[in-house]
Amino acid sequence: MIERGEVANSWRRERWDSFRLLTPNWQSRLPGLPYTGPDPDGYMTAKEVTQLIEGFATLSRAPVRTGTDVTSVRTAGDGYQVTTSRGEIRCRAVVIASGACNRPVVPPFSEAVPPSVEQLTPFDYREPGRLPDGGVLVVGASATGVQLAAELRRSGRPVVLSVGEHVRLPRTYRGRDVLWWMDASGVWDQRHDEVDDLARARRLPSPQLVGTPERATLDLNALTAMGVEPVGRLAAVRDGRALFSGGLRNVFSLADLKLERLLDTFDAWASTRDLDVSFGPDTGTGPDLGPPERLAPTRVPESARLQLDLRGGEIRTIVWATGFRPDYGWLHVPVLDEKGRLRHDGGVADSPGLYALGLPLLRRRRSTFIHGIEPDAREVIDHLAGYLSGR
Repeated sequence: MIERGEVANSWRRERWDSFRLLTPNWQSRLPGLPYTGPDPDGYMTAKEVTQLIEGFATLSRAPVRTGTDVTSVRTAGDGYQVTTSRGEIRCRAVVIASGACNRPVVPPFSEAVPPSVEQLTPFDYREPGRLPDGGVLVVGASATGVQLAAELRRSGRPVVLSVGEHVRLPRTYRGRDVLWWMDASGVWDQRHDEVDDLARARRLPSPQLVGTPERATLDLNALTAMGVEPVGRLAAVRDGRALFSGGLRNVFSLADLKLERLLDTFDAWASTRDLDVSFGPDTGTGPDLGPPERLAPTRVPESARLQLDLRGGEIRTIVWATGFRPDYGWLHVPVLDEKGRLRHDGGVADSPGLYALGLPLLRRRRSTFIHGIEPDAREVIDHLAGYLSGR
């Protein structure tokens, strides 16, 4: 196992100070390492996740080579030549487990932002006090965007949030964490070969969730109640002005409709089962189910701004919470599509002996969660073992 930094490097180096997992602690489990702490319904900090992964590395006796950069992977005979900062490795098979969030996505028109406005990505952001005084434009309303918008607004700053397609979820539903419902109802078990539009499903933004002791819902209604100003998707920056698309009502309605359908799925599943029991050790703790409930529709502002002068001093910082992408600059094997995405079928790449783990919806909807990768790994490694044995 080759790691460019330390074990759990991204959790140590690439998270803001107040970061917490979106998944409850009871879901933060690895093979042979269940959660045994005092707060199963809490949410781990980045430091706690680091400790979890360090503990698993020790428990599994993983042969990790830390501080080792991979600079090239090429085909060589019936295998691969891996070039690292510490020498060459010849191997029959390679598993790419570098994840999907290596580099933040920033649109090209960011180059047109006036130099008086500081620009950050979530990799750069640490806490509000390190930003210039004044207003902040947060671009992107998935989990990262809404969390940073809320933190910045609580610090007393004016915050404008640019909203595009998003996934709205309540933190709890009928008395239990919404991710319990995703797990228990089988939504997370949907396989990649059962999804109608797999490419689109793999590009969906992360849901609007935050892990807090209060288990609070952080959607656009909560943000506007705090004083965050929503605007449409940032379409361009021209002549020092940020230009936003219209149609917020349609964007909000689509997210609300998808939420209603998901809650209907939960209710239909619950109606067929006797759930008047307490949680077991694998499903957390909490109260019995409450009655079905529905959230109020997302409130549409009476008039949303379509442009914002970035030269007038109202906005001093832009935070680009516009997603992430994998970094395959070192992969010199013809397995990438025209957009630089890895071509694979459930983690089996288009080159014999080349595999991937940890990508969105790799084999199931739970693929990118800590507790969700185990079944993926078992199936992918079974395929790998068969390949090596000639099956």
